[in-house]
Amino acid sequence: MKTRPSILELSDSYKYSHAVQLPDGAEHIFSYLEPRIGGKYKEVVFFGLQYIIKEYLEGKAVDLDSIERTNHLISNHIGPGIFNVDGWKYILKVHGGRLPLKIRAVPEGTVVPEANALLTIENTDPKVPWLTNFVETLLVQLWYPCTVATKSREIKKTILEYLNETGDPAGIYFKLHDFGFRGVSSVESAGIGGAAHLVNFKGTDTLAALWVAANYYHEPTAGYSIPAMEHSTVTSWGKDNEAKAFENMMDKFPSGTIAAVSDSYNIYNACEHIWGETLKDKVLSRDGTIVVRPDSGDPPEVVTKVIEILGSKFGFETNAKGYKVLDKHIRVIQGDGINHESIKKILQKMKEHKLSADNIAFGCGGELLQRLNRDDQNFALKCSSVTVNGKDYDVSKNPLEDPMKKSKAGKLELIKRNGEWKTVRREEVDSQTDRMMFETIFENGELLKDETLFGIRERAEIK
Repeated sequence: MKTRPSILELSDSYKYSHAVQLPDGAEHIFSYLEPRIGGKYKEVVFFGLQYIIKEYLEGKAVDLDSIERTNHLISNHIGPGIFNVDGWKYILKVHGGRLPLKIRAVPEGTVVPEANALLTIENTDPKVPWLTNFVETLLVQLWYPCTVATKSREIKKTILEYLNETGDPAGIYFKLHDFGFRGVSSVESAGIGGAAHLVNFKGTDTLAALWVAANYYHEPTAGYSIPAMEHSTVTSWGKDNEAKAFENMMDKFPSGTIAAVSDSYNIYNACEHIWGETLKDKVLSRDGTIVVRPDSGDPPEVVTKVIEILGSKFGFETNAKGYKVLDKHIRVIQGDGINHESIKKILQKMKEHKLSADNIAFGCGGELLQRLNRDDQNFALKCSSVTVNGKDYDVSKNPLEDPMKKSKAGKLELIKRNGEWKTVRREEVDSQTDRMMFETIFENGELLKDETLFGIRERAEIK
């Protein structure tokens, strides 16, 4: 029978020996999560905590079976007597298996400058101070959805710049389509990473993301897609029948937007002679839009040339901003070689040719959901305060050889002071002027604030 791991089995191996390593009389551990200074982007979108809480932390997280199973595992893995059987049985007996922890955090979707705490975590029962950092392993995995949401939003900023200058910004939500399902390491990554992208956009082919958004963020249909060809559905007709493959696509989907990969043989021939001549009348009489997809070559060069060819065949209109827009029946999507930098280069080259950003959408796969890591935004969770025998002590790390890894000290609050974000000790908060940014999200096994993707999108919106 398949069973998923319990919270007891979801920590780094070395943490199982930590309960006895704390000072005698230790009662309380206070830790915080932050994207440390020096990340790729200077601000971070907070997203994914609710998924982790609902999936792993809320409700009765501990039972006798999980204690016995994990004790057996750790005894064989590290050695007998290492697993904290008494500590976990105490949580089961006294708290009914609910985790005596408090997590305070900014609301999901909040955009926070780097080097600020995004959440704090502390134990609520003085007999289990070791529990706070036991769950570090899971909480630090927030780096992934936060980084995906941040990267997606930064790309959105770039596309919006060009839309504001050359086209219609209202089209932004379908300008970056998630092609990443096959390029990630797991179905769970596809789900939570794909949902992180949907904080900013509404186009996706990563169906697992819709499942996460529906089941964890109350959004029944978070993203949308269209019928689209792939190379197999073109090449299965044979090289001499490429036009028939395209025509069949239009016959099977006589209305709405559809996408046709068109570089199986010669992208320029497909645009000029097949779409632009053989099928031109059918394209123009169709109730919908054909999105032509190049899938090879140098993206800025290929995209610009493809749009120019299609424009010569289907015509351009010049918009109020002085940029050329293809006939509404034809558009282009570029899904090969797409990353933040290549999008900038493509849009800049289009702009130089007086081509509106309205003509193009982008598809992004592994670059969006997989080509990133924890160090992109320097995520870390660190202990900043410890209570021993009733007395609080500020603690921090300050490595001699790496001052960038210096951590914060004290029981921390995230505030806005005169419009500026600051992470400060609680005793430094001015209750009259400072705006408190943390809310209690989780306490003693209970999720206290249940977010919707709709609200998260509102917070992350680019103003």
